[in-house]
Amino acid sequence: MAGPLSDVRVIELAGLGALPYGSLRLADMGAHVIRIDRKSQVPAEPVAGKGTFWDRGRRSIGVDLKHPDGVETVLRLAEGADVLLESFRPGVVERLGLGPDVVLARNPRIVFGRLTGWGQTGPLAHAAGHSLNYEALTGFIGSVGPPGGPPVPVLNVLGDFAGGGLHLAYGVVCAVIEARRSGQGQVVDAAMVDGGVSLLAPFYSMQQMGMHTETIGENLFDGGAPHYAVYETSDGKYVSVAPIEPHFWTLLLEQIGLDPEKVGPNTDRSRWPEQREQLAAVFRTRTRDEWCELLEGTDACFAPVLSFSEATRHPHNQARGVFGGARPAPAPSPRMSRTPGEPGPSPAYVGADTDAVLGEAGFSEEEIAGLRERGAIA
Repeated sequence: MAGPLSDVRVIELAGLGALPYGSLRLADMGAHVIRIDRKSQVPAEPVAGKGTFWDRGRRSIGVDLKHPDGVETVLRLAEGADVLLESFRPGVVERLGLGPDVVLARNPRIVFGRLTGWGQTGPLAHAAGHSLNYEALTGFIGSVGPPGGPPVPVLNVLGDFAGGGLHLAYGVVCAVIEARRSGQGQVVDAAMVDGGVSLLAPFYSMQQMGMHTETIGENLFDGGAPHYAVYETSDGKYVSVAPIEPHFWTLLLEQIGLDPEKVGPNTDRSRWPEQREQLAAVFRTRTRDEWCELLEGTDACFAPVLSFSEATRHPHNQARGVFGGARPAPAPSPRMSRTPGEPGPSPAYVGADTDAVLGEAGFSEEEIAGLRERGAIA
């Protein structure tokens, strides 16, 4: 594996959604990730599957974490790792015998990354939940939706992936850097609620300064401003405009055939409803592609609103290689000038790398056979 994390070894206790996203971020930057999948998920007749980019950059081994020899197998792997990641409810890995105290006793330099929705502490720590719940508690969901209408569930980006997986990956990298300086590992408690609030820090600050209200639809970034909005086109599709700066606002108006003097400045909030109606009427006169031909690439701060499949075909995304592979998948990001990330292969199937990984970790063929015979590994 190439990338700036090519000397980092990670043990991932397989989880759902947010955890594999955080692990993917590390793997794309070159980290060597071993995913501990459940033994029960390993197919009886191993056949290479198609795999997805969601699994890329990891190797998979099948282990029974309820078997004492399975637990000992993970602990031996952790002795040679820099990071261990888990996303169980608080207390679960402790009951399995894989809690941070046990793991750090075996490897004092390891970073123990814990990802949950509510966090390891607090009155909700042991409650079930999903991204929408965590996003709701941060104030995010309560700030999105139509004016006067109910809050709108959005894709689980803020809770699961940005506030969760990416937040975890950031914390882990910080702790790895510190561990290499101090020789001591530590526990990273990454909660999606914490991460979500962190991402919303600018809006909490804006609210304190009186620049953002709690009334949906009257603020700059929540659809209230005519110059930071989405408009329907004549073919039933949509375009986005965001000319916040006055000179960009003037340019947009001139490009679409409106008189800046008559429309007025976008800083005059009293005129926002009228300005929105004026822009909406104009954008309904042409198709989305016609507006793209006129406005894309200008300083009008314009972009078409695309579906996922359309995004993979857009010329800008194709020119930059934003998506790669036979089946388009997001490329490693951000881009490094000297040690770029690289998408690694996906496991052939769950548990495909069990023997190879254990052999590299110092397990003898006899030990591996014994573990399999006793039912500790797949």
